[in-house]
Amino acid sequence: MNATPPIVVPILATPFGVVPLPDAEALNPALAALFAARIRADGAAHQQNPLCYRSGDDLLEWPEQAVRQLGAGIFRGVYSVVDAVNDFTDAQLRLFRLEARGWFTVVKPDGCVPATSYPLTAWCGIYCVAAPEPSATRHDSGVLRIYESRLGTMFADTTNSVMRLPFAPGHYGWRPVPGQLAVFPASLTHEIALVRSPGQLVLVTVRVRFVGPGQQGVMRW
Repeated sequence: MNATPPIVVPILATPFGVVPLPDAEALNPALAALFAARIRADGAAHQQNPLCYRSGDDLLEWPEQAVRQLGAGIFRGVYSVVDAVNDFTDAQLRLFRLEARGWFTVVKPDGCVPATSYPLTAWCGIYCVAAPEPSATRHDSGVLRIYESRLGTMFADTTNSVMRLPFAPGHYGWRPVPGQLAVFPASLTHEIALVRSPGQLVLVTVRVRFVGPGQQGVMRW
């Protein structure tokens, strides 16, 4: 074999950021109470799935202080991830107009969020308000599962099916932790796996895109 080692680098890499919100310990109980009150006000007739409640996507327009504080924290987190993967200066990045829609989801035991992706959207953020204890029998209980698509047409043999990270093919799982925000490209197909432990998983999802100076943007979602 050639004694000169090859140069191997990852290409087509996919960014995935996790950002802790510093005020989460005080904020999350207020959010949980607010969301529970909204569910009670909506009534059972509004809930299409008894195991998974999803609010309207106008959450970021609510006037309550807890929601305003959460939105500001999520936007800071998205900005920090975008900044980490781009060469814009902070001043340039702040010139971009941020557009966002958001909603909250409450997933009960045996509930899930089906696989989806978001068109006309650059970034998806998922913030965890509350999460049940991990299941003793199902390690994937309630995880955010992001599906691998880049290597879907690759011929698999004994050499490329066992590659180490970051080259290994396969789906990626992230366990929601209260107070943490996950940020990733909104084009990625993702889901919340079945919750297999007692308790509720409470999440806030945001769709985000940016409009640069001189741009007109695109149609409303």
